[in-house]
This record gives sequence, C-alpha cells and structure tokens, in this order.
Amino acid sequence: QVQLVESGGGLVQPGGSLRLSCAASGSILSIYVMGWYRQAPGKQRELVATLTNAGSTNYADSVKGRFTISRDNARHTVYLQMNSLKPEDTAVYYCNADLHPLYSDSRRDYWGQGTQVTVSS
Repeated sequence: QVQLVESGGGLVQPGGSLRLSCAASGSILSIYVMGWYRQAPGKQRELVATLTNAGSTNYADSVKGRFTISRDNARHTVYLQMNSLKPEDTAVYYCNADLHPLYSDSRRDYWGQGTQVTVSS
C-alpha cells in the first residue's frame, strides 16, 4: 500500500522560511510527478509547485521566486523550500504524487494527509 507522509509545517513569522518534506512509501514501480498543493480556509485547493521525473517544474505565479521544489528520486521524496513567506501563504499544504504502484496495471494520484503552514506575527 502506497502512502505519502508530509512533515515540516508550522508557525513562522512573515519573511521567514520553512521546508516541507514528503516521502512516498510502499511498493512503487515509478513516480512520474510529485508536487505540492495548498488549501486555505474557505478556498479551493490550488497548485503550488510540481516536478516531473524529467526535472520539469511548474510553479504558481504567487510563489515564483520564493518557493523551490526539489526531489530525491532514490528516496521517493519531494521537498518544498519556502522563503519570504507571507500571511497569504497560510494554508494546509498537501503532497501529491502521480505514480505507478508495483502491483498494479495503471498509474494514479496519491495524496498526503496535509500539513499546516501558518504565517503570522
């Protein structure tokens, strides 16, 4: 059974930094895309950043230049380095992986349980 486990959320002051991590565990054949999404209270879940296994990245305009996504393919782990944080970055951050489980004939999306990021003075 495949699971995504996030860590690294918390409370930070405006202008501060946080680093989120997400590790995929279980029997995995291939991971194609890993990424981060977020959902603020009363808002829809939105894309933050994605990274393909070929190294292509995609960022939301609101985080470009401040957030950096990276991954360790050997460890099935994706990271999100968040700098110059703003109060509007406050949200629950969810890890996502588009992957092919080992004992399956198809790929699918998996989600982590979410980690809270609060930016406040």
